[in-house]
Amino acid sequence: MLSTWGQTLPIEMTEHNGADRVQVMFKGIASRYDLMNRLMTGGQDIRWRREVIRRAELPADGQLLDLGAGTGDLAREALLQKPLCRPFAADFTLEMMQVGKGRHNSTILDWSAADALALPFPSGIFDAVVSGFLLRNVASIDQALDEQYRVLKPGGSIVALDTTRPERNLLWPLINLHLNYLIPNLGQLITGQRDAYTYLPESTEAFLVAEQLRTRMQAAGFREVGFRRLMFGTVAIHWAKK
Repeated sequence: MLSTWGQTLPIEMTEHNGADRVQVMFKGIASRYDLMNRLMTGGQDIRWRREVIRRAELPADGQLLDLGAGTGDLAREALLQKPLCRPFAADFTLEMMQVGKGRHNSTILDWSAADALALPFPSGIFDAVVSGFLLRNVASIDQALDEQYRVLKPGGSIVALDTTRPERNLLWPLINLHLNYLIPNLGQLITGQRDAYTYLPESTEAFLVAEQLRTRMQAAGFREVGFRRLMFGTVAIHWAKK
């Protein structure tokens, strides 16, 4: 159990197909999750997270929710860029947060157990909500976006870093080799959990393309929605305002 907003909460499991698989999967790779991210992206994910926090336009003393925080990389980056801010790191996999709490600067973060489809926070309290590789793992993207919209202050920002389905172009054979062969084999070598890294290309192929996610964000009420593709079109950063 972890504390949030003065109360103690159990980790809530969403009652949807695949939620238990996702939680068990992240539990199994928690200790090597960040290392695999560095290796899979050639270290680019560090730069992407910096951009996520910049685009959040967080006030100097603002409150930020790092949703699906895992080990808290985005929350820690927020503290680097805005030392006076108050970041909350929220996830539904306890083991990921336990790894994150042992990291440098993580003791000053507020950690919270949270289901992205039913956030345990009051409405209108965060200046920004950010996420890294969360939305492709939820059962209902619309519900997750609605919840993020609810907890944001008017004028607050949402920024989401996630995979996106790549276009079939001249680079597709190399992209396919990276996603479906290199990453699973590397995952087996580094974490011993090959299934977690066959899930990555599977969930990427099943996820929305960047334009579709923009449309979903607009339908949830967000305005000034934009996005930028990264890493040969396999990753995108989306941003918007409430």
